[in-house]
Amino acid sequence: MTSLWMYERTREEISEFARAGGAAVVPLAATEQHGPHLPVYTDTIICEHIAREAGERAAEQVPLLIAPVLPIGCSQHHLAFGGTLSFASETYLRMLRDLGESLVADGFRRIIFLNGHGGNDPIMHQTASDLAVRHPIWTASASYWSVAGEALRSIGASRVGMVPGHAGGFETAAMLALRPELVRRDRIPAEHVHRPWINSGPPGAFIGRHLELTGVDGYTDAASQATPELGELYLETIVSSVAAWLVRTLQAMEEGERSR
Repeated sequence: MTSLWMYERTREEISEFARAGGAAVVPLAATEQHGPHLPVYTDTIICEHIAREAGERAAEQVPLLIAPVLPIGCSQHHLAFGGTLSFASETYLRMLRDLGESLVADGFRRIIFLNGHGGNDPIMHQTASDLAVRHPIWTASASYWSVAGEALRSIGASRVGMVPGHAGGFETAAMLALRPELVRRDRIPAEHVHRPWINSGPPGAFIGRHLELTGVDGYTDAASQATPELGELYLETIVSSVAAWLVRTLQAMEEGERSR
């Protein structure tokens, strides 16, 4: 199969693909502290896996290319803990807009942002909206946990901790499945202070507190119940959901184009 990664294609191949109506999928991630036991590249490792696996499945039905994963995001709320690279929110917004403008200049008329870090989420949606206002193109944006939320609830993913949480049971299980050698198992905390206000609002609402936006000591829950088997189940559930979302989204764009 021809590679779906944009960085493995030539300029002519990309231009031809874009002119033919193919979509660009832009994965967004982060490099930030993930508690005492996970590597700072956790979000990027997970996001890249989801983008690759879901993209390959979706590409059996719809035309798409995957842009390079953006491994640094808006992680200002992690800087106090060290081990974090971040763009300020206004800088990140401008960067995403510039990436979108680049894709438009390349000829793409369908752009989808796929996110793997919570701090990127509102800025990503604003970017997608701004691009669709400025150009005669289709855009879409979603974080993988939003796309797969219902499916993850149906398999009881929250029994290991918050979903997706931060550096808790959910992300630790995923990393045990993907890169177990990077998980410091001897540093996984057995307990964690519970903050009932976290995720206390309805979907789409925001609530936060200075220095506790990602939970006490920079992580949301203890990961003592995480296992590689659970991680494999969660990742397969996410990949399946994201692949289906990509297909539905691009088919909706195509249908919308025909009805114009």
